[in-house]
Amino acid sequence: MATIRPSRGAEHTAILGVGAYRPSRVVPNAELVEAIESSDEWIQQRSGIKTRRWATPDETVQSMAVAASRDALAKAGVDAPQIDCVIVATVSHMLQTPAVATLIAHELGTDQAAAFDVSAACAGFCHAVGMASDMVRAGSAGHVLVIGVERLSDLTDVGDRGTAFIFADGAGAAVVGPSETPGIGPLVWGSDGEQYDLIRQREDWREVIASESPRMPHLVMQGNPVFRWASFAMAKVGRQALDRAGITAEELDCFVPHQANMRIIDALARSMKLPDTVRIARDVADMGNTSAASVPLALERMIREGDARPGDTALLIAFGAGLAYAAQVVTVP
Repeated sequence: MATIRPSRGAEHTAILGVGAYRPSRVVPNAELVEAIESSDEWIQQRSGIKTRRWATPDETVQSMAVAASRDALAKAGVDAPQIDCVIVATVSHMLQTPAVATLIAHELGTDQAAAFDVSAACAGFCHAVGMASDMVRAGSAGHVLVIGVERLSDLTDVGDRGTAFIFADGAGAAVVGPSETPGIGPLVWGSDGEQYDLIRQREDWREVIASESPRMPHLVMQGNPVFRWASFAMAKVGRQALDRAGITAEELDCFVPHQANMRIIDALARSMKLPDTVRIARDVADMGNTSAASVPLALERMIREGDARPGDTALLIAFGAGLAYAAQVVTVP
């Protein structure tokens, strides 16, 4: 019987560079309050959000992803033809097929890289980083480009008091490749489908098409149950990721949670008993909730502003519709 030769890759992996694209249009709370009969003070108390970015018509999912990717490639010192796979985490690419990853790979000049999209909502980027690390270690790719990108303004009901002020747009990207030392810890991931309806698209496309006044479907969320679930269930996931990586909370330098809500971020830090020495990403105040893009955008900002330094140990954790979640410890590039 013939023996299949196994593939072998790098012993260790790491994030080699992180890039970002932030849309040009800044939307303050004052622009939204009238439609939802609210106030800037109420929005900030409820979410911690002061402004968010919404894309202009020219800032598409593809163009934002390409811009963030070029930034990440430059920072990683990796040329596009070295990329063997492109993974795009998004829920706001409006074509069911083909995957937007194929278009992005082509525009970047990756020389026929494998390319596919991941639909895991806000947890998508962390899912994709875990898959990319496994690919590089298994030998199916030398370098993988991971992108989180959203245009959630297309799916936002500006008259919905529970969500109009939350969702936003943007793109973040990371290059995952081989490393001499471990730079990406074990992935802790899962889902809680029993609570599928807590965050979801309001209508499916068939209902939209059949309606008398077809329109874009909107995202809806049950805020209080999501807050309770994320604040406590995700703290357990974060602790599991630390334990599997062999890192204590005292050894952690940075905490980069999904930028869903400032209150959730604070509750997570308290539940995990993170020491005051841990620097926490709070990009949500200026960017809003960018779903799959929020973790790479928050990490890029921490690096750019000096809150995360090369060699620091950071915990990434993300959670969202599904309810899907993922977390891993990484070394900051």
